[in-house]
Amino acid sequence: MIRAVVFDFDGLTLDTETPWYESLQQVYVKYGISFPEELFNNAIGASHEAFNPYRYLADQLQGQPDERELRTEVHELFLFKMEKQKLREGVLDYLITAKRAGLKIGLASSSPRAWVESYLKKYEIYDYYECICTADDVEQVKPDPALYRLALKQLGVEGYEAIAFEDSVNGLTAVKAAGLYGVAVPNALTHRLPFTIQDVMLTSMADLPLEVLIQRIEELDHDRQQVISGGAADAENGRII
Repeated sequence: MIRAVVFDFDGLTLDTETPWYESLQQVYVKYGISFPEELFNNAIGASHEAFNPYRYLADQLQGQPDERELRTEVHELFLFKMEKQKLREGVLDYLITAKRAGLKIGLASSSPRAWVESYLKKYEIYDYYECICTADDVEQVKPDPALYRLALKQLGVEGYEAIAFEDSVNGLTAVKAAGLYGVAVPNALTHRLPFTIQDVMLTSMADLPLEVLIQRIEELDHDRQQVISGGAADAENGRII
């Protein structure tokens, strides 16, 4: 039985990723540098250790302007674009439904705590979460499973009792490695990534009521257990399938 839901933040709860991507592209175009799409895509949902777009651009420009100046330039554009940004469709409904159903609610983000909590409070959803796990709490962020293992520990549930929602492949990799069910909800930027390991794929959380999604996940688990049980029985009878 599902007892908990865990949400990613950037790109999943609030699409900060598309405005950031657009801001980066705008600055790259300004300086006449081709944007490294593949490097950027591979790092979505992880950290700047995987790919630092500011350092990359500064290197291409031989430090004129430097990484700090470029970061400031991109950030100003990003803040302007974020002024009109809303929570992703269906997120608030899922939070409300989970709360009413008595499910434990967590958040696991590769971003710093100050960043995440500032937006959760701005959009007035901070109080829904029983635990908020961020880059400040672990040595390795996604795709490493540490964030989700910590969330499970703080929520007091096992992986098979929890569903995690992610918009990126790196995030889902962390989810599955920690033993949770994974639901992919790509955004305008990440829908082009090669998703293969999710249990369910949604275009948005408005696609399916949370209670229906949970029922679908539990049915998937039942079917898997039936297959496992059937395989074990066949093995005992000496049959190879």
